[in-house]
This record gives sequence, C-alpha cells and structure tokens, in this order.
Amino acid sequence: MLDLVLENYPMVKPLTGGSSCTIRPLEEADENIFADFILRVPEEERLFIKHRVTDKSIFHEWCTHIDYESNLPLLAIDDERVVADATLHQRSGGWKRHIGLASFLTLPEYHGKGLVALLAGEMVEIARHCGLTRLEVELNGERERAMHTLREAGFVELMRLRDYVTDMHGGAHDYVLFGMNLIPPDEYISGAD
Repeated sequence: MLDLVLENYPMVKPLTGGSSCTIRPLEEADENIFADFILRVPEEERLFIKHRVTDKSIFHEWCTHIDYESNLPLLAIDDERVVADATLHQRSGGWKRHIGLASFLTLPEYHGKGLVALLAGEMVEIARHCGLTRLEVELNGERERAMHTLREAGFVELMRLRDYVTDMHGGAHDYVLFGMNLIPPDEYISGAD
C-alpha cells in the first residue's frame, strides 16, 4: 500500500505568506542538502534524533540505505534546499507494530508558515494507508510552537515527564509524548467481531 501513497509525490503545497514548497520523500541524491538542513536546525529541536548527526557519515548511510517501510522521511524543499522534514517510523513486528512514530523538524525561518501542520497531515494520511491505528510524536518540553501545532492537527498530550531527557550538554528537559488515534472508536468495536 505504501507504493500507492508514494505515487502522490512530489507535490507542491502552498505555505502561509504566499510562498510554496515541494513535498517529496528523501532520495539517495539528497545526502548533502539533507545534512545541511539537519545541521542548521537548532540543537534543542534535534534532541530526539537518535544518532550523532554531527558525524556527516550518518547522512550517507541514511541516503544509501533508504527503507521507506521502516523510516519514511518527507522533505519540504524550497529553492532547492530542505527547509523541513517529517519522518514516519514504523515497526515491522512486536506489541507496538500498530503505532507509528512521527518526527518533525523545521528551520527557524520557516516557523509560522504552516509546514508542521502540512507535514503532520501528510504523516497521518500515510500512517492510515500503512494500516497503523495510532500515531505518536515525542518532543522536548521547550517546543511550545510545535506542541500548539500538533494540538491543532488533532494530537493530544499523552504524557509529560519532568526533566526526563538530557541534551548533549547534560541539560535536563521535559519529555512530552503526543498521540492520535487514526481510526474512530466504532471501527475498533466493529473489528472485534
């Protein structure tokens, strides 16, 4: 089913303020522009990237071993540079295989242009097509703008743990988990027969 969804890309979407961007999945040729983007995102917004992105070899690995079934990065591109990224992480098995994890990063100069809302909508649709029934987003507590946008997109705060995660300098941050049901409760009930 994912192949059918990927046929919708690339797509051009309008942004708040009159500009637009192209949304498409990460490609092998994106290694340099993706690395440049990630390294320009403020450190406090990169907190939940589980790899040391200061080592540029990680971008070569990500771009040469793309597996959309496990990790589907959607890039927002404006003027041939990446300005935002949303990634859908999926598990192929286990007790959380029905739950997708989405992550969002945006360059500061593109905050307030509707990119997170746009990419959140794309993540929700892709997750539904992949058969996921829940979608979660992990954030650090300082990302108030992102949390506001997620609430507007239909996500709810599931959990907040005070001073639970630390940054690369040892500073403590709140861990915040947002979530969304992707199928209405009546579908759970009718599917139980």
